[in-house]
Amino acid sequence: MKITVDTNVLVSATFWNGDSNTVLEKVENKEIELVLSKEIIEEFARVLGYKEIQDKIRDKNLEMKRTIEKIISISTIVEPTEKLNIVEEDPEDNKILECAKAGNVDFIISGDNHLLKIKKLGLIKIVSPDEFLKK
Repeated sequence: MKITVDTNVLVSATFWNGDSNTVLEKVENKEIELVLSKEIIEEFARVLGYKEIQDKIRDKNLEMKRTIEKIISISTIVEPTEKLNIVEEDPEDNKILECAKAGNVDFIISGDNHLLKIKKLGLIKIVSPDEFLKK
């Protein structure tokens, strides 16, 4: 089974235990395959550099369980060739759909309401980490 996750799932799994972390543990244990694109990894790196994220790391004494290099090492990286314009409210989210389509994944796992309300992209189901783990 192949999945694509959005940036908020990556960030949640990097700092906190919970459903997002459990999904990434399944990737690390080779139970499922994680498909990402360069654009998603670049966004993840940008978000980790945000001042509010850096402040949380310091204030809450959070440990980064997963770094960008670790995420890359456990992922299959694809280069989407098709541009999509499906998420009109937040066009940045289209990169998640483009990656999933290019990687021919089974699920997009997201905490983003713009993506979750789409529910499907062709045969690709769009679900929350919690919904995914129940399947």
